[in-house]
Amino acid sequence: MPVVTVGPATVHVDAEGFLTQYDEWNEPLARQLAARIGIELTDEHWKAISFLRADYPAHGETATLRRVSTLAGIPIKQLFVLFPGKPAKKMAYIAGLPKPRGCV
Repeated sequence: MPVVTVGPATVHVDAEGFLTQYDEWNEPLARQLAARIGIELTDEHWKAISFLRADYPAHGETATLRRVSTLAGIPIKQLFVLFPGKPAKKMAYIAGLPKPRGCV
């Protein structure tokens, strides 16, 4: 697995840049990852990211958009506003989780 430096942190990533070690993630790293893709994190972003981080250990995979929308109470349209273009992929990237299954 490649190792990259993001700000002051050195982290393990896959070929697409998604973190591969759950415990290497922290909030300052999330801010740095978000900045890399042009997103400044707000409380609304953190709600989605916190849900993903809490959901992942129980299910062993990154939650889908529908799951985030239904269980975190964030409408899918709002997820597209918060994470423009590819919200599931961008949320997973910032949350330090694997790319969701089915994302290209």
